[in-house]
This record gives sequence, C-alpha cells and structure tokens, in this order.
Amino acid sequence: MIRTLTKRADFVAANSGIRNARPGFVLLTRPNHGQGIRYGITVTKKIGNAVVRNRMKRRFRELLRAALPTQGLPDHDHVLIGRAGGIERDFHTMAGELEQALARAAQGRGDPAGGRRPRKGSRKR
Repeated sequence: MIRTLTKRADFVAANSGIRNARPGFVLLTRPNHGQGIRYGITVTKKIGNAVVRNRMKRRFRELLRAALPTQGLPDHDHVLIGRAGGIERDFHTMAGELEQALARAAQGRGDPAGGRRPRKGSRKR
C-alpha cells in the first residue's frame, strides 16, 4: 500500500537521502525502516501562485500514482520537490524523467552534492 507523508520531520529526514535532480523536479529517496512505500510533494511559493502550485501538485500526484507501484523503492520515502520549469514541461517527458530518477535511486546513485548551495548561516568564518 502506498501512503502519503504528512509529518514535517519525514520531509526533513528525506533531505538526507539520495537526491536526483531533473529539469522539472528533484526526487529525494530515503529508507524508512519497514514502513512501506510513502511519498510526499513539496512546491514552494517561488514557483507561482496557489493555482500554479496546486496544478503542479496534481501533476506530481498523478506521476507518482502511475510510477510508484511498479518502480518505487520498497520501504522508502519518495519526496518530489517542484522546480520552476515543471509546470510547462510535457507530462510524458516528466514521466520518463521520473522513471530515470527512480532507476538511479534504486541503484543507490544520486547527483553529486557539489551543485548545492550552502544553507543560510552555515558559512565558515
């Protein structure tokens, strides 16, 4: 059974897992110690107004419903983070990108951490 993530702590914990970035989204995957396949969706206000964000979340939900039963990692949390280009991208293109990202995560491969920006307050002096 596939369930949704509801607690903020689960989303924060997923951030320490494997990260696979694509043009329309970022997929985070992390083992959840036997709690089954779970997913969460995050779209920030940087993306657009409420209408745009909700539309993007609906698209992501449909992508995950189609992909997770067959390609999802068992006993893992899957978090999709929306990116600015995600709303204009073709649905089938995004489905293929999600399939690739899930395959990379299944192999234990993620994107290198070199492209990440440092968090606020984490500068070394």
